[in-house]
Amino acid sequence: MEWQAEGTVIGRRLHGETAVIIDVLTLEHGRHAGVVPGGSSQRRSAMLQPGARLDLRWRARQSDQLGTFAVEPLRLRSGLMTDPTALAGLNAICALLLFVLPERDPHPQLAARTEALLDLIEGGGDWAPLYLQWEMSLLDEMGFGLDLSACAVTGAREGLAYVSPRSGRAVSRAGAGEWADRLLPLPALMGGAGDNRGRDLAEGLAITGHFLEHRLAAELVGRHLPAARARLVRRLEAGRGRTPDLP
Repeated sequence: MEWQAEGTVIGRRLHGETAVIIDVLTLEHGRHAGVVPGGSSQRRSAMLQPGARLDLRWRARQSDQLGTFAVEPLRLRSGLMTDPTALAGLNAICALLLFVLPERDPHPQLAARTEALLDLIEGGGDWAPLYLQWEMSLLDEMGFGLDLSACAVTGAREGLAYVSPRSGRAVSRAGAGEWADRLLPLPALMGGAGDNRGRDLAEGLAITGHFLEHRLAAELVGRHLPAARARLVRRLEAGRGRTPDLP
């Protein structure tokens, strides 16, 4: 068995004395693991760091074996390692992908969004809103997507102000009524009618964090979310001078 593709390293661990097992994210093969012989050497280790983009050739006798990778660097994305917030973003992205993605199950749209997000983070742009969209995509790909198109109570598409923490559907102010204090605020960043734009990111991450923890992690994985996600949220909120509302 053999295939060749491009992929980004999302995890690595030592294997024996000189080898490394890497997990990569590819468009065609999803999350895929393999052994890199000699990967722990100083020369090769630098190209196998999380975030690095590689040209990969995977070989194994049978399709269900771990197999080995022959790798060539395409883009090391070393800029992700120079800024603490960028590094926290990289760590959260990789941790969540390793946490939820089954091996060898392709998710090409999520893989493409991940590449675009990592490029933006390395470039130093305002990547926090795109990270929020990425978490929305992750929920959607795993079958826990939110429906923010219309009010779950009235059917209205205007004046959406909340999200139901149970159903993941939007609710308008009129539809919320006396239940408003039990719902999650829907920020303008996610299509809501709220005017508290200074809290947009915090409210958005509180929504995705709630469904990542209480739906995806609880029902699909059976463990709590990786701590790397909470560390990133704290850092993003600290960078905006606010105390975060963690899920």
